[in-house]
Amino acid sequence: MSKKYVIGLDYGSDSARAVIIDAHTGDEMASAVKYYPRWVEGKYCDPSKNQYRQHPLDYIEVMEYIIVDALKQAGGDVAQNVVGISFDTTGSTPVLVNKEGIPLALLPEFAENPNAMFVLWKDHTAVKEAAEINRLAGEWEIDYTQYEGGIYSSEWVWAKVLHLLRNDEAVRSAAYSWVEHCDWMPALITGKQDPQELLRSRCAAGHKAMWAEEWDGLPSEEFLTALDPLLSGYRSRLYRETYTSDVKMGTLTSEWAQRLGLSEEVAVGIGAFDCHMGAVGGEVTPNVLARAIGTSTCDIMIAPYEQIGDKLIAGICGQVDGSVIPGYVGLEAGQSAFGDIYAWFKKVISWPLENVLANTSLVDQETRDKLIEETMKKLLPVLEAESEKIPIEESTIVAVDWMNGRRTPDANQEVTGTIAGLSLGSDAPRIFRALVEATAFGSKAIVNRFAREGVEIKGIIGLGGVAKKSSFVMQTLADVLNMPIKIASTEQTCAFGAGMFAAVAAGVYDKVEDAQKAMGRGFEKEYQPDPSNVKKYAEIYKKYKQLGAFTEAESF
Repeated sequence: MSKKYVIGLDYGSDSARAVIIDAHTGDEMASAVKYYPRWVEGKYCDPSKNQYRQHPLDYIEVMEYIIVDALKQAGGDVAQNVVGISFDTTGSTPVLVNKEGIPLALLPEFAENPNAMFVLWKDHTAVKEAAEINRLAGEWEIDYTQYEGGIYSSEWVWAKVLHLLRNDEAVRSAAYSWVEHCDWMPALITGKQDPQELLRSRCAAGHKAMWAEEWDGLPSEEFLTALDPLLSGYRSRLYRETYTSDVKMGTLTSEWAQRLGLSEEVAVGIGAFDCHMGAVGGEVTPNVLARAIGTSTCDIMIAPYEQIGDKLIAGICGQVDGSVIPGYVGLEAGQSAFGDIYAWFKKVISWPLENVLANTSLVDQETRDKLIEETMKKLLPVLEAESEKIPIEESTIVAVDWMNGRRTPDANQEVTGTIAGLSLGSDAPRIFRALVEATAFGSKAIVNRFAREGVEIKGIIGLGGVAKKSSFVMQTLADVLNMPIKIASTEQTCAFGAGMFAAVAAGVYDKVEDAQKAMGRGFEKEYQPDPSNVKKYAEIYKKYKQLGAFTEAESF
């Protein structure tokens, strides 16, 4: 049997990674990662306004680098035997494009305009527009948000696009259509950027753009123009059909085959969002919740049609036929911040290092830099170790995890985080422990919502950096949820999921489940809930709910 390899490309919030995988065995041949250069410099972002934009050149340059680098590492005959490529990206991360499908930021006149760039998933500048969509959807004869949990979020495409059109006349005049990041990457390298020609992701369309077969695609022209006349004509310049990620977008153009050192026969699959492909890479099965736990969380399930039936699952991020694995309904939920909350606390308590110690004259600059670097590196591990020593019953601080708004249940990007129960004895480990518990309680709220809506959860899979690196966080999560949590072995579940889809798009396998069985890497660990902790956390969770209700009611 001749060797066949696939490349899974995972575009995260800060960097992108390419993983070359043996399509028959699932062995990882090589991988490469690179941070987005302009993003690292902090360009085009304004955290004070919740504005997060990324330049398309970052995506292009990084893609070329990581594929070429990974192929070089793999060596031998790997490059000539690559048969497929697939992408996963963050989302909703859209960009406005011209009639040729070129992102406006790639045009000279918009090269430095953030409104012409990709609007990253966590950009919350469109809160006002999301609220308007929700009001209109509630009054319309068809509730176009019904398959998206009944609440439209500022993190999603229509709110973001409308915000851009309203706030930038030059961009508005040049824009013809919009495209999601996960759609644009495969379109770029197959030469199918034309908005009327490129095949759009079922995952992105169904979960973020209010697409559904029963109303013939996207929301009606009448709805969109009632929302704002600026959206007039966009529906006709977008799409009606969508495609699952086992479908091939096309093959590499001669230009991209040459740039990447690959054959023009390489199949390029339809893209999808990172957590959806990550669930596949983590070997999700029906009614098992796959939790991609990193800066935020994305929780993915697949459920049989007969279980969902006519149910509308309230307050989640969508229920879409085939958005994860064809033949099942894909369900999405998640938390707007998880690891980001720990990073925020680290930044707060490290302020003196960066603003006092960094300027001391008591030691030389090299020593100062080394002291700061060593302390920053050890800060979170030491906090975890000390927090773990604190008995649960002494954990009097309660926090709510909405530091970046609330994704689910019931999206609301205007709510904020809260910490209560502080005293003069509240030290950094105790506050950190409360933050870890808060992220676990936010997870419990999601699991409880699925249960309330009649969706059975038979197990939980942990994916991503936090799941693999922090036993304290994962044990806390198992105790709070009162459920075992299996940790996927592969470091790169999203890229592996993309690789599995690439193998199907290239014809190596007939269906995604076959690729999972052949290429899956299994599980490395399982956390079991401690019964004594389960009871204690059940009581603290009640306080979390009370504090959350107060926070939402009294937010200002």
